[in-house]
Amino acid sequence: MPGRLAIDFGTSNTLFAVWDENAHAGRLLHIPGYANFTRQGNEQISIIPSLIHYTADNRRWVGQQVLDQNLYASPQTFRWMKRYISNRSPIRQRINGRDISPFDAGGDFLKTLLVFAAEQIGLQAGEEVAFCTPVEAYEHYENWLINVAESAGIARFRLIDEPSAAALGYGAHLKPGNAALLFDFGGGTMHAAIVLMEQDPLAANGQRCRILGKAGREIGGSTLDQWLYQEVLRRNNRSESDPDLLRLSNAMLIECERAKEQLSFEERAEVSAIHPETGVVLDASFSRAEFEELLDQHGLYTTLHQTIRAALNAAHERGYTEDQLQAIFMVGGSSQIPSIQRTIQQMFGRERVYQGRPLDAVVLGAAAFAAGASFFDHIQHDYAIRYVSANNQYEYRVLVPRGTPYPSEKALATLKIKATFDGQQQLGLAIFEMGQSRPANATPMQELVFDPNGVARLVPLTASEMEERSLFWMNENNPTFLTPETPPKRGEACFQVEFRVDASKRLTITVHDLRSGKCTHRDYPVVKLT
Repeated sequence: MPGRLAIDFGTSNTLFAVWDENAHAGRLLHIPGYANFTRQGNEQISIIPSLIHYTADNRRWVGQQVLDQNLYASPQTFRWMKRYISNRSPIRQRINGRDISPFDAGGDFLKTLLVFAAEQIGLQAGEEVAFCTPVEAYEHYENWLINVAESAGIARFRLIDEPSAAALGYGAHLKPGNAALLFDFGGGTMHAAIVLMEQDPLAANGQRCRILGKAGREIGGSTLDQWLYQEVLRRNNRSESDPDLLRLSNAMLIECERAKEQLSFEERAEVSAIHPETGVVLDASFSRAEFEELLDQHGLYTTLHQTIRAALNAAHERGYTEDQLQAIFMVGGSSQIPSIQRTIQQMFGRERVYQGRPLDAVVLGAAAFAAGASFFDHIQHDYAIRYVSANNQYEYRVLVPRGTPYPSEKALATLKIKATFDGQQQLGLAIFEMGQSRPANATPMQELVFDPNGVARLVPLTASEMEERSLFWMNENNPTFLTPETPPKRGEACFQVEFRVDASKRLTITVHDLRSGKCTHRDYPVVKLT
């Protein structure tokens, strides 16, 4: 059974939408008490701040309730949860004697809203719910979403990446045969996707979306807040480790977020915070030009070009060029920054750039997806098998390169699996999801962490930490073993394995025992790819 409900869990805001059969379109769902209204163009739309606060008496405030209680700056309030979950951050906060991670907080936040939304629309058993995921989402993020849905009583659900959903949300502007670029710059990530709209009479909106190329980076509006914060410290000749500034860190980050938003609509913004005990003042003034120079210093516009170019290059491999793009659709709150809009317009021409639905295009498209709209996609990450090299070091061989269309018509890789020691009883297949490697000269990544007292600190990630977060052992908890009939000798080839991807985006194996000649596995699913 198709569904009606769609959820776009964002770093800054979360939106719900339902598919309206009569209007033949998605519409936003307002959840009273948790949502507020904000302006998008000439209309007011309903959004839910992605916030959750844990009180001393074990209650929870969610979304707009946190702002109504003036608890946004509280050390017991979680924000930017999606970004931390996507990055597999190990940070935790000690609240009321309990260690709470962003995974826990994000789960509590979404489950609360899902229960109310399902009751509000009368969600029927068997109806599918659509969840949006970032382009650079890894298996752990999708698993987390699935666990949240199941714990909220959602039995059936579908996942759609955010640019694909945005393409369906903006689909009314595209005719079958048209290609477009979706540029999504939100609170935690930057995405670009090249999409081709095709006619599909069986789809809910009569169209389907084919993804020609996509790319993503872990940079968003919250990153810009941190850059402003560092600049305020520099202008005041202070360090974030200064003892008298520790109580100011969270308040200053909130001020920087406000200033960033203000500079999208005004030419100047002031940033100021006062220590509640010492009276120490930390302040700075930014013009829009100074803000844009700061973004340039941190390489934001270079990152923008690289992200879009990566998506365009993937589309070019499928026979589509930049000149064939009929439209460029801007998505995400950070896409409203004037210099970002200006950069996109300079790249593609003002007449092709649409900015009408930056906040709700993703969730409206996801509602169409829940109702049955279809799209064709390709694999976003590299997937590799880990093996032990001749010098006893772990090495990785890519089985499924990023950009691979699915289902695969023929085997993507064929390997001979050898025993690593005499008499080996089980030969394991360790499958890893591999993130995009960062250039050697790239600026080191930093993560904003909060200590138990709610003090914010920017902590650089080491090379080993970045590598660990870019490698994910997908079948660690559900390993796949091949068992030889007779004990092999070290280095003896025991099995030949063919790897394919099926229509459900699962990596499958067909295995032949080289010594007995038997086929032990045929199209056996190992892991679900993203």
